[in-house]
Amino acid sequence: MNQNFAAIILGGTGQVGGAAVAELLAIPECREVVMVTRKAIAPRSRVRNVVLDTGAADFADRTAALASEILSQGLVSAVSCVGVGSGSARWTEEELKRLELGVVGAFAHGCHRAGIAQFCLLSAAGSTARSRFRYVRVMGMKEDAIRKIGFTRLAIFRPGIIVGNAHTPAWVSLLGNLVPGPFGNIDQQTVGRSIAAEIALHSRETGEVIRENAAMKKLAAQFNSVTS
Repeated sequence: MNQNFAAIILGGTGQVGGAAVAELLAIPECREVVMVTRKAIAPRSRVRNVVLDTGAADFADRTAALASEILSQGLVSAVSCVGVGSGSARWTEEELKRLELGVVGAFAHGCHRAGIAQFCLLSAAGSTARSRFRYVRVMGMKEDAIRKIGFTRLAIFRPGIIVGNAHTPAWVSLLGNLVPGPFGNIDQQTVGRSIAAEIALHSRETGEVIRENAAMKKLAAQFNSVTS
């Protein structure tokens, strides 16, 4: 377990992001979770809320300044749990790109510029820039864009159908029970715990790791045994 680490997270008010924040706060060694949001949130112990305009031209610069200040206190990892949720079908490809490539990309560039070595990226099962499906294609583009930044450690999380999520209809969760492998069901708490485990246990490692459903469930279970 890493000693005295912090995390800076974008998308922490969402379903999966909220689960990741809760799991990080359950780790005594996590000194602080810094949540970058567009609007102020309710105060919480060991959570620092920094309100930034994510659409501003200087968002990457402001993120870099914030990340540098957090790094001055010790080890820091960065997390993006940005997601559209149930409304993705109504978004155009350009709108998705502005969020998933523009906002997430600016956040990642700022974190890297400050010197953060580890970046955890929430993506989706089957993501590839070559897909004929719009959402999956943009997720693949996002992965490729973050790869090019050059983080020492890049962990990509590709959940299938996220259950326990307000954006996932009940019938989709039932269907997910019939789908094996990476496209099937995974609980949002498991995704959040696997992100926390990646930060707590693997932040000093190098290279890229892609975690689909099975790998996330395994990592979350291993983390339970470590912390229990």
